[in-house]
Amino acid sequence: MLTRREALLGSVFTAAAVAAITAMPAAAASAKEVAGLPREKVTLVAPPFVHAHDQVAKSGPKVVEFTMTIEEKPIVIDADGTQLNAMTYNGSIPGPLMVVHEGDYLELTLINPDTNTLAHNIDFHAATGALGGGALTLINPGEQTTLRFKATRSGTFVYHCAPGGPMIPWHVVSGMSGTVMVLPRDGLKDEKGKPIHYDRIYYIGENDFYIPRDESGTFKKYESAGDNYDDTVKVMRGLIPTHVVFNGKAGSLTGQNAMKAKVGETVLIVHSQANRDTRPHLIGGHGDYVWEQGKYANPPAKDLETWFIRGGSAGSALYTFRQPGVYAYVNHNLIEAVELGATAHFTVDGTWDDDLMTQVEAAKPISS
Repeated sequence: MLTRREALLGSVFTAAAVAAITAMPAAAASAKEVAGLPREKVTLVAPPFVHAHDQVAKSGPKVVEFTMTIEEKPIVIDADGTQLNAMTYNGSIPGPLMVVHEGDYLELTLINPDTNTLAHNIDFHAATGALGGGALTLINPGEQTTLRFKATRSGTFVYHCAPGGPMIPWHVVSGMSGTVMVLPRDGLKDEKGKPIHYDRIYYIGENDFYIPRDESGTFKKYESAGDNYDDTVKVMRGLIPTHVVFNGKAGSLTGQNAMKAKVGETVLIVHSQANRDTRPHLIGGHGDYVWEQGKYANPPAKDLETWFIRGGSAGSALYTFRQPGVYAYVNHNLIEAVELGATAHFTVDGTWDDDLMTQVEAAKPISS
């Protein structure tokens, strides 16, 4: 008789594939290799912020330990009070950004409290084998598991929940995604191999939500995470989101929550979308260096006005701010930015440079 894990995985994969995956030993094959490595415990922080890390590795490979707790909870996603019955990693949408260096081992303890109602797991696009770890991390409420994988290639990589079958897209569009950043051991480089340093880093996770409406057109509310499944799937199958937002809700990164910088500072912006294509654009600025596909082994593109992030991936862009003011950072499908919520702000302090831009003449009536 199939276990719950085998049944869920089998709704997507063949019986032979499930048998091969679930027959894997619980102990990692690399246990002896990593036994003598140093270990570092990292406390994750909620996006758009990122935990402290070295941009250039100061020693050889190590095991970097993270812990994430899955939270099912209602989240208000717009100014009208629309409620998403969210599923989250560590309580935030997106889940926290995890940073390691190429050659390090990422070790995650994933906790599914007994207060939750659903089974969850994690699929790391940065990992190799076992459905990105999804086959080894599926846990019911009241369970926890620990997974370790070797970061064999550098770049930014999405992670997301993938519990099997139609549960996969539903969990993802309910908030369960995040990013791992694997830095080269010697840090980021430009197209000529020259080192690049950033002064600040921000993580923006873009999400498409599909909130059901009642007969009057009002967005519906539900008691628990599982109650909205049937209604939400019907909206999802239309492929038209009701909301497209950054970091969990419209306006989450504007006003008092705007990201901060100063003129002359170089900022690395990591942007993920686990489900749909998107096209980030910094109004009034540029992408000095952009890894659209997110992979640092490839040379960055330069001086981009708008860049493209494929659904199911994360990319990054580096920009040195040259003027003060409020910069809007948007999905340049402007319908999604203005009407559906995909807008953030950077507030930049400093001195204005008239050589870069100046108003030659103030507005006045047109002369006849």
